[in-house]
Amino acid sequence: MQRRSLLRAAGASALAAATPFVRAQGSLQKFKFNLGWKVEATAAGFLLAQQRGYYRDAGLDVAIDTGNGSAAAISLVGSGAYDCASADLATMVEFNVNNPAAGLRAVAIQYDLNPNAILVRKNGPIKAPADLAGKSILGQPFNASRKLFPAFAKAQGFDPASVKWENVAPDIGDTRFVKGDFDAAAYFFFTGLLNLKSRGMGPEQITVFRFSDLGMKSYGNGLVASGKSMQEQPEAMKAFVKATTRGWIEAMADVKAGAAAVKAREPLASEEIEFERLKLVVDGAMHTPETRANGWGAATPARLQATIDETVGAFGLKSSPAVADIWTDRFLPTAADRKLKA
Repeated sequence: MQRRSLLRAAGASALAAATPFVRAQGSLQKFKFNLGWKVEATAAGFLLAQQRGYYRDAGLDVAIDTGNGSAAAISLVGSGAYDCASADLATMVEFNVNNPAAGLRAVAIQYDLNPNAILVRKNGPIKAPADLAGKSILGQPFNASRKLFPAFAKAQGFDPASVKWENVAPDIGDTRFVKGDFDAAAYFFFTGLLNLKSRGMGPEQITVFRFSDLGMKSYGNGLVASGKSMQEQPEAMKAFVKATTRGWIEAMADVKAGAAAVKAREPLASEEIEFERLKLVVDGAMHTPETRANGWGAATPARLQATIDETVGAFGLKSSPAVADIWTDRFLPTAADRKLKA
């Protein structure tokens, strides 16, 4: 009897050591995360982590909410309404310069290659990026591709002020672009290709000028964390990043499972379309030589500095932050836990 009691006690101690966050708190720690956009393939890794219980196993009760673009998501994190969000790093750099007390940091990189792009008709007059000079481009003021366009244009040798921007609601703008009302459209490439495909313009009819293919070295989206959350609940932040890393590694390795997780969260979504979108996201922005070498979520000082320099130049910011002002790796899991499966 005494031996069984000792074994039970030892087992309980081992379990507590394995999950100290849950046991120490007595219940799951609430954690609020904003997707920065609607439920689609870009959310797959987060949703898969939730569906498979990785957040719960890490001691977290994670609420995953939709968003309305990076600027809105970052403002919500800055206000303390959310602990973390998926958001464009350039937009975060701009926010931190304008709100130095906010203390936001990226704690993991989601898109190793920047997905910002300009799309044009393959049979149209624009054959090279410099041909965009003097043309009309669909893109709203909050659009990240529009905001980074000055850096892209300067790298291609033409004046960014020479283009005319068309501020039309995305759905209407997509239809009008297909009709020929605009010369080009500014998008994340995987959003634009599928938006236009759904309106009858297939990828074979489109030329994509990806900023990352044409001289820009900025990172795309990352996990942008609240300064308050990082300071007051560092173990929860670390647990969230580790579970998210696992979710994205598995979504990258099994795109079908990732698309199914999107469908499970959003029944109105087309699993076929989200599968196709996730393939574009993974192959075009996430599965890169750097992620194969360093694992999911990691960043290099050179690329972080490039992100700062390109953002400051494109946005005309009044100051240039240091790398340590926009990034921390203290919440990343080990290299072994970040390693891609394929």
